[in-house]
Amino acid sequence: MPDDLPVTRTLVIPGAELSERFSRSSGPGGQGVNTTDSRVELSYDVAASSLPPVVRSRVLDSLAGRLVDGVLTVSASEFRTQLANRRAARERLAALVRSAAGPPPPKRRPTKPTRGSQRRRLEAKKQRSQTKRLRRGPDE
Repeated sequence: MPDDLPVTRTLVIPGAELSERFSRSSGPGGQGVNTTDSRVELSYDVAASSLPPVVRSRVLDSLAGRLVDGVLTVSASEFRTQLANRRAARERLAALVRSAAGPPPPKRRPTKPTRGSQRRRLEAKKQRSQTKRLRRGPDE
């Protein structure tokens, strides 16, 4: 498996900046689960990475809820083999960084409701009020 992790055509995370940890995983595998370290935790220190400063700040801002001391950790344990879990963790990390590194969406241009939509809204409110008024008993 190549060390470097391609995120986009121009953005590649060097393999030296990734660290993997292996542990025993629950799930499918029968008795082999108790003996094989197939669960993978892939960590990437975003704060100390070699990403361009603009991209690094975007990733830090958008993944702030997932980072612990600037480190992004992804785990994979859905497959029986360590190799498949390594591949899944690397794909998941690349997808996270790819979505976070992209430019922010354009700002929403505020718009006013049209005169017709305001009129329809008030008509619906009047109709609803009329319906509730007719439901009242004579003593109210």
